[in-house]
Amino acid sequence: MNLQQCHQDTHEAGLIREHRVIGQSALRLHVKAGESLDISSFDGLQSCELLVLAQDGQPKKMPYDRVPAKQALAQMEQSNASSERLITQLDSWNIPSDLLQQAYAFSSSELPTLYFDEDATVVVLCCGEDMLVDEQNPITELLVAHHLVSQSDYYDLPAPLAEPVQDIRVPRCSARSYLVKKGEWIQIIDVEGKQCSDFVAFDYDALQQGREVIIDAAGTRTTDGRTTPTPGLHSKFQDAYQKTMLELVQDTVGRHDSFLYACNSKFYEDHGVFGHVNCTDNINNAVSEYGVAPRFGWPAINFFFNTQASSCGLITSQEPFSSAGDYILLRAARDLLCVSTACPDDMDPANGWNPTDIHVRVYDADSEFPRSIGHRLTPQELTRMTKQTGFHPRIAALTKQFTEYKGYWVASHYDNWGAKTEYLACREKVAMIDLSPLRKMEVLGPDAEAFLQLALTRNVRRMSVNEVVYSAMCHETGGMIDDGTLFRLGEQAFRWICGDAYSLVWLRELAQKTGHRVTIRESTDQIHNVAVQGPNSRALLASLIWTPEHQTELTELKWFHFLVGRLGAEDGIPLMVSRTGYTGELGFEVWCHPNDAPAVWDAIWQAGQEFGIAPMGFDALDMLRVEAGLIFAEHEFNAETNPFEAGIGFTTPLKTQEEDFVGRKAIELQTPASRHRLVGLFIHDNDLVSHGDQVFNGRFPVGVVTSSIYSPLLKKQIAMCRMAPGFVEPGTEVEIGQLDGHKKRIKAEVTTLPFYDPERTRVRS
Repeated sequence: MNLQQCHQDTHEAGLIREHRVIGQSALRLHVKAGESLDISSFDGLQSCELLVLAQDGQPKKMPYDRVPAKQALAQMEQSNASSERLITQLDSWNIPSDLLQQAYAFSSSELPTLYFDEDATVVVLCCGEDMLVDEQNPITELLVAHHLVSQSDYYDLPAPLAEPVQDIRVPRCSARSYLVKKGEWIQIIDVEGKQCSDFVAFDYDALQQGREVIIDAAGTRTTDGRTTPTPGLHSKFQDAYQKTMLELVQDTVGRHDSFLYACNSKFYEDHGVFGHVNCTDNINNAVSEYGVAPRFGWPAINFFFNTQASSCGLITSQEPFSSAGDYILLRAARDLLCVSTACPDDMDPANGWNPTDIHVRVYDADSEFPRSIGHRLTPQELTRMTKQTGFHPRIAALTKQFTEYKGYWVASHYDNWGAKTEYLACREKVAMIDLSPLRKMEVLGPDAEAFLQLALTRNVRRMSVNEVVYSAMCHETGGMIDDGTLFRLGEQAFRWICGDAYSLVWLRELAQKTGHRVTIRESTDQIHNVAVQGPNSRALLASLIWTPEHQTELTELKWFHFLVGRLGAEDGIPLMVSRTGYTGELGFEVWCHPNDAPAVWDAIWQAGQEFGIAPMGFDALDMLRVEAGLIFAEHEFNAETNPFEAGIGFTTPLKTQEEDFVGRKAIELQTPASRHRLVGLFIHDNDLVSHGDQVFNGRFPVGVVTSSIYSPLLKKQIAMCRMAPGFVEPGTEVEIGQLDGHKKRIKAEVTTLPFYDPERTRVRS
């Protein structure tokens, strides 16, 4: 069989393992004879560099022209965080940087497919220098498809997170016990995907004293207030005394079970099957040598088991979300005896109808792993793990209160401040908040304006360079995909800044469908931003921002415009500053490269001391934006809500915007009088109202609460509500239903939006 035929057969067999190489990083792969690699660019514009090493570690000759890895070498010469990350990667693989002179370089239009007639090691480099804030050439992602020739290799385990101190295979339909010391890390891996693993942990010291203290699902749910823990604040697995046994540190799946017994003989007998192997018996056998008495059923934590509770209380299960190589990572808070199973259930979707193996790795207590949660933009893509923003080192010194938002860790509130103090600082003085999770997308090309005129609801042709406009982005039904701000950097150069990373996928698909000559690249990893908001924000930043002569001075910058300048002086850190915000106050956003973020934070923080600056988290931001009547994804809008129903009809000027945009026809089919509208509610009670509560007139619902807060400014509870026609007039009395919607009613009164500064005089000041 020749290499070409082998390559074709692996495609047909589906033996392909995919790898992502994020910008300014590298990937190392070990390939075997007969295998091949396909390298592609996510956006079609990212080049790559390859270093191929033979089994003796020396560069291997390939049928290409050797070119020094200029992009990688340039990145390493920057002497900053980007270069340090790459150098650390290469050092961990014992690859001297001078070997990069023996690399191969490929342009984005000539990314290769590599065939191997002998074993080799391949280093794929996705490198480049840091992008300045006014540039639009980000380093993006590469995708590497590894075509395998062996079915057994297809289910090879992912690379260890560190050097394991224990490597334990749990064969299908079995269980294994293992001892873990305090501080050690436990990685439980779904080898082939869609496989459940019941987990039981015993306090080992208590067991030695004849007491069984085990992981307890009810105690865990009570402490965390969640069905299962998640990395972050609510990450602890408890015993029956609500004392921590383990912490969940990483989770690539996010769907597990803490309600049901591990499967036992009765489960199968109730289905008419007798003598079926089951997890309970397997656990009993695995712990018998430690003197643990057998049980009829074990209240285990079942990792990867996809259970759901319906509104009527019914618990159902479906196939697990987990794919091959997905895992959870735990850290032991005490010495433990642990048991992991590979569940044998083959009678329903619990294991995808095909029980397979589980693998456990234990790492030394001296190892360090960041907290992270897995997420995917599309169902089939590789998992993306939670990131830290460039400002994280400074924020982490001020608070432990972090929450995961759109793939990043952000502060919910700050220790020694608190949401209300932070809110008041923004309303009365000045506050700063990290908003780096906003997605940044560079849109360039001869058809950029025409393309965005189609993709967005706003009239893009009216924009001037250095102007910003707020817009909705809809699909064909008129429902909103996202909202965001569009920055015009040049005549055919734009930056779309929004909340949903999927917007990039949708924009690229639209451009491909319409044939517009435009390139769309994500620059989120190259631009992070902190918002400086409040009455003192202009005075604070005026002394910090240097601008060249051709740019507008910060003190003269108008609402929804931006400038490009430097921090402090002509040779300072490059910045972009926009007069934008999400608070209803005078405010600005400062944009910089993540490597410069700590220095930018320090400068603003120090200069802000005389102005009474406070750090601000997302809890305070929610209070501010509701008072200001500003909308939030999956609250005021979703894919079934058009801009008029979301309360931002001003972004969709049907009369003055003569050209077509995606979703226009569907919106025009809806008569204005028939639309639900976003209104405000004054709540005449202190009982808390929540997102999703129905609003009633008599027996039947006429609206739904989208967001609610207690307003310190108005000294009452307020809410935004999507209301049916006929009930939107200010002063209309309605009731918010709780319990079943009827047994408890909270009186409310309709009002206009925004609640705060209805003429927007403060933000325009």
